[in-house]
Amino acid sequence: MKRVLILANNDMGLYRFRCELIKKLQEDNEVHISVPEGEYSEELSALGCKLYFTDIDRHGTNPLKELLLINYYKKLIKKVKPDVVFTYTIKPNIYGGLACKMLKVPYAPNITGLGTAIENEGLFAKVLLTLYKIALKKAHTVFFQNSQNLKIFKDKKIICGKYVLLPGSGVNLETNPFEEYPEENEKQILLFVGRIMKDKGVEELVSSARNLKAEYDNLTVRMVGPMESDYAQEFKKFKAEDYVELCGPQKDVHAFMKEANAVVVPSYHEGMSNVCLEAAACGRPLLASDIPGCREAFDDGVSGFGFEPCSAEDLQKAVERFINLSHSEKAQMGKAGREKMEKEFN
Repeated sequence: MKRVLILANNDMGLYRFRCELIKKLQEDNEVHISVPEGEYSEELSALGCKLYFTDIDRHGTNPLKELLLINYYKKLIKKVKPDVVFTYTIKPNIYGGLACKMLKVPYAPNITGLGTAIENEGLFAKVLLTLYKIALKKAHTVFFQNSQNLKIFKDKKIICGKYVLLPGSGVNLETNPFEEYPEENEKQILLFVGRIMKDKGVEELVSSARNLKAEYDNLTVRMVGPMESDYAQEFKKFKAEDYVELCGPQKDVHAFMKEANAVVVPSYHEGMSNVCLEAAACGRPLLASDIPGCREAFDDGVSGFGFEPCSAEDLQKAVERFINLSHSEKAQMGKAGREKMEKEFN
């Protein structure tokens, strides 16, 4: 039996979006997981995995802490003695990759998105891309979740070996079953699911909700997800609670999607939006940013509407375009989204 080590920065994402992969690996391998302790740690452990709780400051830039993380990964790899290491998200990809490279252990990073720091460019982005180039040099395989991220890494000559383009993490059609469209009534619910932070487009969403409420008093905008700790004070300035329902983090997101008329994803950047995939699988139309990682999940005008990222005005136009559809047209959009998931993302 071989040993597999998985490095990630979040237990929720690892369990919710890669549970099927872990179960499959468990059939013939001994699976070890390094991840910060969180609310899904028990579920990961229940799968039969050996967990190592790892302290990762996702947004930290302290050089000493970064060096300590590399050193931690080296010690963990020496302890576990894995046959292969899979890594997800920026810090595990870079620092886990560097540790694997130093110890000559096969590793396969998954580029789940470029992240805010790289998307914003600047000096820090250059540093990260340089580190990526070093860390990925000896990777066995590099997985990408959208073609634009792959193009950037190829154009900047960050990857030089084998790579594979995946349809995101895919979507489990059994745990995300199709739901009949809500019955026709005056109420219209738009649902946002994700971390509440600037780069998820929440400011544009609140701004458009504020304008839409004046004309469509039957419209409800719900936000489900955790508030980023360093964004809470900034978010208060928008007085969002006057225009949106803040529901906090929820384990059963599907129940909220079932009740919604559409799901809105106004992100600035994504690897492949799992929210888009799950919403479409549920049979809900998508209103999403026209960016790599979102646009692949819907056909514009068929299973959803796209809009310019960072534009509250364009988001508002997309919402109004959707609201003015007939009930049967909205329901048909939802069915088309489900069919797309069955064909392309199962």
